Amino acid sequence: MQLELARLDGQAPGAATAPQDSPLAIRGLTVSYGEKPAVFSVDATFRPGSMTAIIGPNGAGKSTLLKSALGIVTPLSGQVTSWGRPLNSQRHRIAYVPQRASVDWDFPTRVLDVVLMGLYRDLGLLGRVRTRHLEKAMSCLSRVGMEGFADRQIGQLSGGQQQRVFLARALAQGADLYLLDEPLAGVDAATEKAIIAVLKELRASGCTVIAVHHDLATVTDYFDHVFLINTTAIAAGPVAEAFTAANLHRAYGGRLAQTPVGTVA
Repeated sequence: MQLELARLDGQAPGAATAPQDSPLAIRGLTVSYGEKPAVFSVDATFRPGSMTAIIGPNGAGKSTLLKSALGIVTPLSGQVTSWGRPLNSQRHRIAYVPQRASVDWDFPTRVLDVVLMGLYRDLGLLGRVRTRHLEKAMSCLSRVGMEGFADRQIGQLSGGQQQRVFLARALAQGADLYLLDEPLAGVDAATEKAIIAVLKELRASGCTVIAVHHDLATVTDYFDHVFLINTTAIAAGPVAEAFTAANLHRAYGGRLAQTPVGTVA
C-alpha cells in the first residue's frame, strides 16, 4: 500500500516527479460538504505528458478532487500547485471540461460562440473577434468533428455533440494541462472514439490529461496512468502496475461493478 501510494506520479521510487515539475501536485487535500469528508487528506502528483484516469465508486470524491484542486469547491485544508507555483498563477495553462450535466444548455448561444469563449485571453477586454479567432475556433471544431455545427444553437445538439463542443472550447485555450470531469459519460460510441482520439493527440504533443472516468472496462485501452480514490487515495501509477484486482477491491469493495474490467493484474 505504501509503495503504491508513493507512486502518485506513475514512476518508480527514486525517479518520482518533483512537485515543481508536475502540472498538478496536491498535498493534504481535504474537502467536506458536511460532517463527513468527501475527500480526506489526499496527496497526488501527476506526471507531465501522461493521460491519467481518476477512478473510484460513486461518491468517492473523484469530481470533488478536481473541483477543489481548481478552487471551484473550497477545501478545508491542503495545497495545490501547478508546475511548482500556486495554481491561480498557472490558470492560463489549464483547461477544464466540466460534467455535461452541470451546464445550462438552455443558454441561447451558438456553438461557435461557445468555442470562442476559450479564446477569452486573446480576445481582450473588448472581446473583438477577428479573423484569426474565427479560424482558430473553426479549427478546434474540426478536430472534434463539429465544424458543420458552428451556427447551431448549443441546446439543439445531442449530449455527445455538446460534449465535443466543450472539448473544442478547451482546445481553443491551447493549454498544457487538461482536466476533464467524466467526458465520456452518456455519449455515443462515435463521440467516445472521437474524444479519446483527441485526448491521445494532446498527450502525444506533450500535454497532460487528467480525466474522471467511470468505465473500468476501457481504462487499459484509453489511459496510461490511473489514480484510484475512495475519499482517500487508494493507489496510483502506470495502469499495468496500479490497475490491479487488489486495488480495485480496496477502492470499490462490495460495490465493484460486475462489468468486465479488461486486463487486470
